[in-house]
Order: sequence, then C-alpha cells, then structure tokens
Amino acid sequence: MTPEAKPDSLQRAPAQETACGGVVDFDRIKTYFRAFWERDLVDRPLISVTSPLDDKLKPLPYLYGVASGHYREALERFAFNLEHTFYGGEALPYYECTLGPDQFAAFLGGTIEYSEEAGTSWVHPFWDDDYAESEVPRELSRDGYFEKILSFIRTTRELADGRFLISMLDIHSNLDAIMTARGSQNLCLDLADDPERVGRVLGRILPLFPQVVDAVAAAGDMDKNGYIGWIPAYSEKKYAVLQCDFSIMISPEMCRRFVIPALEYEASCLSRNVYHYDGVGALAHLDEILAIKAIDVIQWVPGAGQPRTIEWMDLLKKIQKAGKGLWLYDWTPEEIKGRFKELDPRFLYFSTSTETPKDAEELINYVRTHM
Repeated sequence: MTPEAKPDSLQRAPAQETACGGVVDFDRIKTYFRAFWERDLVDRPLISVTSPLDDKLKPLPYLYGVASGHYREALERFAFNLEHTFYGGEALPYYECTLGPDQFAAFLGGTIEYSEEAGTSWVHPFWDDDYAESEVPRELSRDGYFEKILSFIRTTRELADGRFLISMLDIHSNLDAIMTARGSQNLCLDLADDPERVGRVLGRILPLFPQVVDAVAAAGDMDKNGYIGWIPAYSEKKYAVLQCDFSIMISPEMCRRFVIPALEYEASCLSRNVYHYDGVGALAHLDEILAIKAIDVIQWVPGAGQPRTIEWMDLLKKIQKAGKGLWLYDWTPEEIKGRFKELDPRFLYFSTSTETPKDAEELINYVRTHM
C-alpha cells in the first residue's frame, strides 16, 4: 500500500490475518497478557517488539488526525505503517484516536491549538481567578470536542474491521486537568491560598473520568475487541493509563490530600491499569503511590537529563517488591538479553524494536531459552 491509498483499503484484510490485524497470533498474545495481569508466567516475560518488514521503507510519522483536521491523511499513514511493520512477541497493531495530551481539559471547555510543525496540540489556561466547581460540567457535552473524538473513534472502528485495536484515550484528568485549565503556577498558588476550592473542583472532575472511559470503550467496541492504551498493554477487561504529572510540583502532604484519593478513585473505575510515573521530583510520593493496591503496573520515566530506566535497578526492584508490574520502554534488545534476569519475569513487560524481523524473533527466542 502507498501513502496515497484510500483509508477504505483498511477494510480489505488478507485471509490469513487474525481478528486483530497484522500477522499476529491474537489468541497466544491474549494468553501471555492474562498471565501478566495475574502475576503468572507462560515461559518468559512479555516482550512487544516491532521492526520494519522492509528496511528501505521508513514508517511515516504519526499525525494527530482529529486535532489537525487531517483525518484522511492520519489514517492513510497508519494503513501504510501497518502493512510494513512486523509485530513480534506481544506486539499488537493499534491506532490512537486523540486530540492530544490536553484533550480532557478541552472537554471541560478549553480550546485546542495544533501545530503542524511541532506535531502536537495543547490547551492554554482558560479558567480565571474566580473559577469555581460550577464551571465543571456534571455530564460531558456531546456537541463539542468530546463528541468529535467519539465520532472519529466510531469511524475508525468501522475501518479497522477487526484487524487492529483502537486505543483508550490518554486521559490527563484529576489535578492535571485543573493544571491545564488554570496554569501550573496558578494552581500552585490556589493550593496554598484556597485548597478547599481546589478540592471541590477536583470532586466535580473525578466522576467525569469513568464517563470518558465508558463512552470511548463503547465507541471503539472495546468490550468485544479488548482494550489497549498509549502504553500498549492489552487487556480483555477495562483498561486505561493513570497519571498525575502535576504531582512533581507539590509536597507529600498535598499529594496525600489530593492526588492519592483521586488515583484510588480512578483505579477503582478500571479492571486493569498502568501508572505513568514521570520525573525524579515525583519520587517523593513513591511509597504512597506503591501503597495504592489497585495500581497494577508502573511505567517509570526518569525525565530529561536523567539516566535511563536501566540505570534505576534498585528502584525497579522496589516497585516489583511492592507487587507492581513494570513496563520498560527504553531498553535496547541487547540490554534486555543482558539484564532481564535481574528482575522478576512475572512482573515484567518490555517494548522495543529491532532492525529486522529476524532480529525480533531472535530476541524472543533468546529470552525464552535463557530463563
């Protein structure tokens, strides 16, 4: 397929393809993920590994189709990449319908701005100093950004025709949504000057989280096909990625008061989840985060200028000791081979890439035979 092909071509799948699209053994992959969520092991840790099918063809960059308005081009790029990518181990083809990282704040009334040059979108602060909990809707509007993303998901589901999955939204909710609506500096001042108001606003935002998850799941037929997210863990049960990036800016006391209860609530709305733990400064809250029983998996992101995750072995072991799985996204295939045995394979999921399908298959076989 060429980049100029019509997105309707996504509907024509070769007969040998499985229900999820691409050349994957979907039933086998489900078995491995079931074991992972249950802290069991089939024969090795989870490994999602992709490679180009033709080393002369480079994948086309991802395009925010909904935010940019270029729906057709976004799906054409994905169709091209899908047909030219090898999916090895537990890798699954999926498409992320998204308005960008600030989309939840847009559902609350913000305006999305998109930069084609930067390839991303954002929402500028839109709540003034007099904002109140009444500005948070109790039900998300179906005639704005929220309906726009749901409509695109429904269209993409029809085009997928069972050959690839649709991702759950990247949901920056809780204090992250307030941070976008107010601006990070203003929210810090709000927490110092009027923490009760912040609490009331947060109390109005939290019930919107399951509204988003359930509506997106229905639009993408996820109860039938399964769930996946931008952290590509597959689940047959309700799944999403949790996070609170704003936590890096507040004290442990404020985190215990606002962040921990919010994450506990959001986790209770899901069957499976991964927590996106971003930044060395957020480690002040590590014990409180690990104490949330409903959090299943941690993605540790050290942050710009910090050593990569492989250099944080003591921290990774502490996370596993707390009963949490790990999603490790930045180890090379050679690093996986050399050091995977330092961690508990039952709590371990790698995502990586190789130059060729042969290299991907060799990585999988190496880990299996060196358990």
